[in-house]
Amino acid sequence: MKAPPFTRTAPVTNRQATSKPVRYLLDTNICVHLIQRHPPELLLHFEEFDFGDLVISVVTLAELRHGVERDPAIKSEAERALDSLLTYLPVLPLDNAVAVQYGVLAAAVRDHRRDALDRLIAAHAASLGLTLVTNNEVDFRDYPGLIVENWV
Repeated sequence: MKAPPFTRTAPVTNRQATSKPVRYLLDTNICVHLIQRHPPELLLHFEEFDFGDLVISVVTLAELRHGVERDPAIKSEAERALDSLLTYLPVLPLDNAVAVQYGVLAAAVRDHRRDALDRLIAAHAASLGLTLVTNNEVDFRDYPGLIVENWV
């Protein structure tokens, strides 16, 4: 896993991110795609946004941390790649509104094969009125109130 070709002169804190409206919540698979492939068209698309317009859920961070820990042979490289990505993507915590929305989504789509973490990410996006960016739309199909875009 290579670090994405990002550079930032100063670290960014989540406090800075909360001062402006957020528009997009990135799903885990988009983050992995960005880290592993560095697609030029996606990197150019990201440049259109101000810091804080693109965010991730703490659930996505947990999934990405799992990826870092999964293979000790590439752990340090994977950690650097994730740290680099996180300088551009503030991490949003969960709150009670996410829990309420999770219940709504689980009741609306009772497919037990759906991944609970994906449903939690969907609930996070829907509870905040954010568009979810993913390259796996099937996992998020039919959730009420969820807007999904694929940038890949």
